[in-house]
Amino acid sequence: MRLLSLSFSLFTFILLLFLSQSHASSQHTNNWAVLVCSSRYWFNYRHMANALGMYRTVKRLGIPDSNIILMLADDAACNERNRFAGSVYANLGRHLDLYGENIEVDYRGYEVTVENFLRLLTGRLPPSFPRSKRLLTDSSSNIFIYLTGHGGNEFLKFQDNEEVSAHDIADAFHQMYEGGRYNEIFFMVDTCQANSMYSKFYSPGILATGSSVVGENSYSHENDYDIGVAVIDSYTHYVLEYMEKVNKTSRLTMADLFTSYDVPKIGSHPGVRSDLFDRPLGLREALITDFFGGVVEVDVDGEGESVPQLFEDLECPPVFKEPTPPPIKIYSPPPPTPVSSTSLFDEYPFLRPSLAFVILGALFAFVFSGVISGRS
Repeated sequence: MRLLSLSFSLFTFILLLFLSQSHASSQHTNNWAVLVCSSRYWFNYRHMANALGMYRTVKRLGIPDSNIILMLADDAACNERNRFAGSVYANLGRHLDLYGENIEVDYRGYEVTVENFLRLLTGRLPPSFPRSKRLLTDSSSNIFIYLTGHGGNEFLKFQDNEEVSAHDIADAFHQMYEGGRYNEIFFMVDTCQANSMYSKFYSPGILATGSSVVGENSYSHENDYDIGVAVIDSYTHYVLEYMEKVNKTSRLTMADLFTSYDVPKIGSHPGVRSDLFDRPLGLREALITDFFGGVVEVDVDGEGESVPQLFEDLECPPVFKEPTPPPIKIYSPPPPTPVSSTSLFDEYPFLRPSLAFVILGALFAFVFSGVISGRS
């Protein structure tokens, strides 16, 4: 019996090892960020600081400008009422200029509309639109979508002129799902009654969080009396404060981020929706860098092998030049045959459980033969 118990324990360990390996690697090969400040005018300075703070964070963690879509009214830095011309700050000490010299605003001013936002998500853009205004994602893309502005129950205002509803965003996400435009989406919104904005989602692979429940306002964090207005919202401030602990190789998870929410400090009740987010281990498996870190799909030797790699301190996308004719060579040795990084188990997933059951059969045969020989 002791031998039988030992054999069963060994089998259980091997089976769990095989099954866990099948989910060990993330299924995405590139990360994108869509950051939207839906407000304009000087008194909404804090909303622009919210979006620029998120922009700085995703760039710091490795997502290049080529994979960031920033929608911003962009009327604060050079506003005539700004005592610190060309700068946007999010704290009283004004230690960090969020505007600086290295930001790329893709949709500016009156380009920040509901129509352009929904067309961006679904890919329904005119052929004349440049690459910088396109969300060039695919079924292997993880997308971080951040919205900030004035809103209410199931709507977000765009520049005090129009509104996008929770239904609009939910339907746009479903079109993206049907079109194979994402692997997973992390949706974050900071506005009044923010949690209502993700209440209508119905497509798989979406994780969502918001700053306040239905019937509750979201509040600014602090005022700068030299600037004359509030400089950042409370929820975004504490999220960005937590994100300063994260680096490109961090193992902190989305569960860690959500656990850090402190209602008395934030002044509202943030919410999380994860029922559409299908991972075997849930939020404990999803790393923060799965959405905020820079990952790129690399084509190895033109053979279509995709290898996820981190951007290391890449400040801007690579510049591609027109190809030049190669020099004349007398002899060129054949290129080495690339070694495939795909394992047999990745190509034939059914082999994992099959092999586990073969091992189980061998163990039981061994135990059974030992019992028979012992009796004889």
